[in-house]
Amino acid sequence: MTTKNGDSAMNKKYLLGVDGGTEGLRAGIFDTSGSPLAYASTTYPTQFPAPSWAEQDPQDWWNALGKSVRKVIQDSGIGTEQIAAMAVDTTCCSVVALDKNGNPLRPALIWMDVRSAEQAEQMVETKDEALRINSNGNGPVSAEWMIPKALWIKQKEPELFKQAVTICEYQDYINFHLTGRLTASINNVSARWHCDYSKNGVPETLLEKLELEELSEKWPEKVLRLGEVVGGLTPTAAEHLGLHADLPVVQGGADAQIGMIGLGVVKPGSLAFITGSSHLQLGLSEKPFHGTGIWGTYADALLPGLYTVEGGQTSTGSVVNWLKNLFGEPDYEALNREALKLPPGSEGLIVQEHFQGNRTPHTDPRSRGAFHGLTLKHDRGHLFRATIEGVAFGSELILETMRSNGFFPESVVVSGGATRSELWLQIHANVSNLPLTLTKNPDAPLLGCAILAAVGAGFYEDIPKAVEQMVQIDRVIEPDQKIHEEYQPFYETYKASYEELKNIRQKLTE
Repeated sequence: MTTKNGDSAMNKKYLLGVDGGTEGLRAGIFDTSGSPLAYASTTYPTQFPAPSWAEQDPQDWWNALGKSVRKVIQDSGIGTEQIAAMAVDTTCCSVVALDKNGNPLRPALIWMDVRSAEQAEQMVETKDEALRINSNGNGPVSAEWMIPKALWIKQKEPELFKQAVTICEYQDYINFHLTGRLTASINNVSARWHCDYSKNGVPETLLEKLELEELSEKWPEKVLRLGEVVGGLTPTAAEHLGLHADLPVVQGGADAQIGMIGLGVVKPGSLAFITGSSHLQLGLSEKPFHGTGIWGTYADALLPGLYTVEGGQTSTGSVVNWLKNLFGEPDYEALNREALKLPPGSEGLIVQEHFQGNRTPHTDPRSRGAFHGLTLKHDRGHLFRATIEGVAFGSELILETMRSNGFFPESVVVSGGATRSELWLQIHANVSNLPLTLTKNPDAPLLGCAILAAVGAGFYEDIPKAVEQMVQIDRVIEPDQKIHEEYQPFYETYKASYEELKNIRQKLTE
């Protein structure tokens, strides 16, 4: 059997991508054109030992990696010798403390663990220059991030902190056990560790002000760019995964940001719109900037010489799902049909989607959701459409904040749950008056890992060249200018809602 190029099918090479998520770990095998062969997944548990705590056992990550990789190879039908390289993305801010052998000293504090809220406030009080990536130094600093979690460990578990030889991320733990080499991803350290490798690297003055200077000695000394080779699989790791020893392991990073690569967002002015239970807006700029209401920019986090800007909504798809469940509907079909019949603005009904607070631009964890403008005419179709419109208004407010700080998205590529709803896609396009591009492979993080593996294996010179060959466009949702204009008074009302509702709610605590 031969391929179109005349090569034996048995000689054809493939890439292995691994996505370590919150609920489990997935693996995918792709060819060098970006086409998937097979996927496999393994779940693992999360423990919640106290309010605001969320922990996972790193050994569960490692076990899931072995199961998923073995399963995906079996399902793909290819030989292990055909795997040319692998790359891993993981959740970021999932912090582990390790002994000298790389074994965990305690369960990992995963990204959603926010026990370190007090330590995050201590960081803001330092007013250090490194905090400019947090709404231009105005804060707040997220309790999810690396330094507040490490500070919590030092303050609350001082003996364990002293014992820890290494404090790092899920990403670094996995790569160490794959290769025996301890490295960190520039993606994580730039976006979540307050490091700027375009300048001084480690935020020494910030750590000094926090009396946390020793943390920099516990971080991995070597920081690699995306697509660089970490090392080859050790014999032990190769046996665990069912692969051959010395297989190149390529540096990955945070799941959402590796998803940018899988969406083809690698040029200045482009933006990845990642939807799901929450929304993320991640863009690339040629110039650094820091402003109120945004996170970033992060120097070199994705590609050398480019800066990543970030916005996010805490509760989006989760609000729509809450409403669906409230109505007792098994799926979205009936609700979509009812909402589609209604005019823009849902006949005066406005929804503030802050059911779990606001991430950007207000960064207010105490903000709450609201429906206002209700009349007896409004039915569940109105509530459903208005909720989607409220989410779209929140997204547009983030884009407006980015524009006010000098970043003007020229193209938006969307992935995630919203891509399954034509109504949702069209409303988002109309509200923001921007075309939304969809790619053929919606599994952006895994494809992003495959792209990094292809670069590390030498199939492509760099990430942008790999993206040109491995990311294919499916279709574009064009906005309707007339409907965009109709949305403006509703959008302005949505924007005004935040301060008014904030003032009303404050009276509850007086």
